[in-house]
Amino acid sequence: MSLAHQKPIPCYAADGTSRGFRSPECARRLIAAGLVTAVYGRKGHLRAIFARREDGATAVGDRPPLGTRYSFRERLDNGYLCWRLRRLGRGDELRPIFLTVLAECMAAR
Repeated sequence: MSLAHQKPIPCYAADGTSRGFRSPECARRLIAAGLVTAVYGRKGHLRAIFARREDGATAVGDRPPLGTRYSFRERLDNGYLCWRLRRLGRGDELRPIFLTVLAECMAAR
């Protein structure tokens, strides 16, 4: 067995706080019992384990939470994809604010 498999595996609570380290054998038993969620590195090695939440849900999400998206991909009539910015205001309601900020940036110092 390589040295990478002999290193202790970090163990975390469901909220992300550290709970110390576990041996690789202990980590494998916890994974097999379904008590923890495993995190693997890009080469397939076990990197860390996270305890499950009280309701049994996994502690590690499969993707980060999305907020408001200000840009999105739009398919054009000719089939190409392009990025388009989402409007932040309706009509010209933000124009005076933008022009004020622009004027302040261009003011002589």
